Amino acid sequence: MKHLSIAVSLLLLSACSMPLLALAQQESAPDGPPARAMPGPPPGLGHGAGPGAPGLPPFLHGIELSEAQQDKVFAATYAQAPLLREQEKIAFKAHAQLRELAGSSAYDDAQASALANTAAQAMAKISLLHARLEQQLLAVLMPEQRQQAQQRGDSRPGPRRPQLPTGD
Repeated sequence: MKHLSIAVSLLLLSACSMPLLALAQQESAPDGPPARAMPGPPPGLGHGAGPGAPGLPPFLHGIELSEAQQDKVFAATYAQAPLLREQEKIAFKAHAQLRELAGSSAYDDAQASALANTAAQAMAKISLLHARLEQQLLAVLMPEQRQQAQQRGDSRPGPRRPQLPTGD
C-alpha cells in the first residue's frame, strides 16, 4: 500500500510539474521561481483593453467586455496573484529540494516522498485557484458572452471543456 501511495504521488507530481518544468527552463533567480513582474495592470487589462487583449484568459479573447466587466476581471485576477505566487514558490522549492536530494549520497525515500507530496499539493492548489478564477470570470459575463466563450472553446483544438450553463 505504501508503494502504491508513493507511485500515485510521483505520477501526480510528474503530471503537475510540466508547467514548472517550462518555468525552470527559463532564467530563474537562484532562490526561487521566475518572478512575475506585476508593476502595473496585467497586459490587456489596462487602458483600452479590447477583444483578444493579451492579458485576458484565452476563453475571453474576442469577447467585448464593458469597462465594468474589465474592472471585475482585473480585480479578480489581481486578488489571486499573491495566492498563486505563494503556491508557485512552494512547488518550486519542493522540486528544487527533491532534485538536490535525488542527486545526493544521503537520499532518503521518506523525505523524497514528503517533498513530492508538498509539490503535488501546491500544484493542486494552483489548479484549484485557476478553476475558481475561471468561475469568477464566467460569472462576470452576460449570457450572450458566455455563449460566445463556449463557442470559442468548442472550436479550439485540444481537450474539450464541459458545457457551460446557458441559463435557458
